[in-house]
Amino acid sequence: MGEMFVPADALYGATTQRAVLNFPVSFRTIPQAQIEAHILLKKCCAEANAELGELPRAKAAAIVAAADQLLAEFAQPSADGLRHPYSHPLMRHFPIDVFQTGSGTSTNMNVNEVIANVASQRAGKAIGSKDPVHPNDHVNYGQSSNDTYPSSMQIAGALLVAKRLIPALERLAKSLEAKAKAWDGIVKIGRTHLMDATPIRVGQEFSGYAAAARLAIARAKAARDALALDMPIGGTAVGTGINAHPKFGRTVCSKLTKATAVKFAEAKNHFEAQSTRDCVVDAHGHLKTIAVSLTKIANDIRWLGSGPRCGLFELSLPATQPGSSIMPGKVNPVICESVMMVACQVVGNDAAITMGGLGGVGSLLELNVAMPVIAERLIESIELLANASTMFCEKCLDELALNEAEATGTVERSLMMCTSLAPVIGYDNAAKVAKEAFKSGETVRQYVLRHKLVEPKRLEKLLDARTMTKPGGKGPGGG
Repeated sequence: MGEMFVPADALYGATTQRAVLNFPVSFRTIPQAQIEAHILLKKCCAEANAELGELPRAKAAAIVAAADQLLAEFAQPSADGLRHPYSHPLMRHFPIDVFQTGSGTSTNMNVNEVIANVASQRAGKAIGSKDPVHPNDHVNYGQSSNDTYPSSMQIAGALLVAKRLIPALERLAKSLEAKAKAWDGIVKIGRTHLMDATPIRVGQEFSGYAAAARLAIARAKAARDALALDMPIGGTAVGTGINAHPKFGRTVCSKLTKATAVKFAEAKNHFEAQSTRDCVVDAHGHLKTIAVSLTKIANDIRWLGSGPRCGLFELSLPATQPGSSIMPGKVNPVICESVMMVACQVVGNDAAITMGGLGGVGSLLELNVAMPVIAERLIESIELLANASTMFCEKCLDELALNEAEATGTVERSLMMCTSLAPVIGYDNAAKVAKEAFKSGETVRQYVLRHKLVEPKRLEKLLDARTMTKPGGKGPGGG
């Protein structure tokens, strides 16, 4: 295709540079997490080829050493201690835009070239010499972009879920469980349709949030398994495994498992694994559900913390920053808002991944050709959910305080206390009590006593708010 000038200090070669020039679209590169996963995959492929007698051990060792060097450099922490998945200095050697060839061929060759050139440097040879290893003949031996790129997106996703998202959700669940336990003795009024309902304990309310977090962990594990247990590697170009050893895929997966402590397994059917991205659509569906769960928790806490004088103010949220440039002293639920915006992005990512997986859009005959955008959206969702969950704990939930007087003060005034009277005086009469008490400004207790509808001692038991929070109530109807 003619001459191609490459920056003198670049570790990539002509194929990468050509892709950089061909795809000036978003100026967003492939996420670091996938680049790291792709390098790890190349390392395991080299080890498998050596073990299976497909690649000379000296050449495989050169590939492994180069991959290890790159992975070690990526693992160096940033000066501020934060993870910057798009700005690591080494990422300048992986400059190709997300919106490139739909198979990810450009990025696969980018990684092949960088590994080969690092091997050349380590051997004291010139960049571009393809000595001691060739990017195609050796680094890519027994592989195709068509099985390595989908494999590396699955590796990246599975590892991020296992090592970042699941621990973050575990912390979230524990924080919510601690609040549920600490506040289980506090009775407040429940609300349905944003209207007064029957009493509930604060601990019960938070136990619902904690259970949602535990279910999110189960969903994250299901997402991890959907990605890790259906690996395309070994299918090469169209799923037939041409130019690869018959045991190559399973051997690579075994080495990935050993290297990461996450269980990887070769796809049962390579034709499905390479022609679709259904496993990612499935995995991201779980991530979307986690995002939806987080919005429920964050929004409820935002509502319960509203005020401080003209809202519910049952909870006090930690003050993290001034809330207004014009209203002095205003503090807003900014952490909750951040979590909810993350969910908006994850839902949008789900739409992009779904579209990328559709037959006739991305999945065409023997190959999906929307893989780079699918991979980027998957990785972003996992990173966002992990970061948001950690932030939610550190900046909000751990220091969340209960305003007990506010939480308990509305119980006696609630007209829905009449619910426990319905089995005794009937639904219609109980409804009349609620309406008349509202008109008179009385509590249900005051109205019933004044009209002598129920004997006082029995009424005391019927209107025991704590009893109403336990199973066994006989109130008719629901909702």
